[in-house]
Amino acid sequence: MDWLGLALTCALTLALADTATKRWLAGYTAAELVMVRFGLTAVLLLPMLAVAPPALPPKAFWLWMGVALPLEVLAEVLYVLAIRDSPLSLTLPYLAFTPVLVTLSGYLLLGETVSAQGFAGIVLVVIGAYMLNLEHARLMRPRTWFEPLAAIVRERGSRFMLGVAVIYGVTSVLGKGAMQYMPGVGFGAFYFVFVGATTLLVFALWQPASLHTLLRPRPAHLLVAGLMGVMVVTHFLALALTETAYMISVKRVSILFGILLGALFFAERHLARNLAAGTLMVGGVALIAL
Repeated sequence: MDWLGLALTCALTLALADTATKRWLAGYTAAELVMVRFGLTAVLLLPMLAVAPPALPPKAFWLWMGVALPLEVLAEVLYVLAIRDSPLSLTLPYLAFTPVLVTLSGYLLLGETVSAQGFAGIVLVVIGAYMLNLEHARLMRPRTWFEPLAAIVRERGSRFMLGVAVIYGVTSVLGKGAMQYMPGVGFGAFYFVFVGATTLLVFALWQPASLHTLLRPRPAHLLVAGLMGVMVVTHFLALALTETAYMISVKRVSILFGILLGALFFAERHLARNLAAGTLMVGGVALIAL
């Protein structure tokens, strides 16, 4: 499978994991959700390290990892709170801002550049995400095109997800930097196991009761963690094959998948308009892929 197929698989499994989290784990605390999505996923990925243990990486690798680690844990807490407490259609669209931020951070940290056509595709993805929040503009008198951005102030889930987008704009590039010292498959498992182990330690000390999600896993826990595991592996496999901004842009098609699943499982409104916006995003992905 090429990088585009891997990135689309990554996007679909992320959207399915988000939907399963919202549907079956809605009453969980932030610590419990992080335990399932990070801690249990790390446990499921451990066999990959046992089959192909990575060689001890150099000091430079740990510098990239040391910066990324606390940011990843913070992003995951904000992410699970956003999708738990707010509609998917009001939270996931903000993730589309990540590719633009990755374009900047990828250039500054790794010297990566994108073509004019690739950048046009990234812009289309962001415009599509903006359109998904135009419902806020329709509710305002007088109407204002800035209202989708002002919605961040009122909707806690939107604020949290925008914070996630900013963090992922940095950690996506930090992960690519660390991956220079370890093959893609091995690195994906190692990275997530390392982050998961840190998550387990932090939350075991902060909220020990959250450990029950690991000690007595339910089928829903295993489903979410399994989907997250596939997402992690395909993420880093795709990242090894193309520029970070391109891969993250395609991964953000998870927004479109999430909107469809939100309408299907949670009766979220304005499907036609949201699909039109999603079509723009897919058009952006097509420009990137070509």
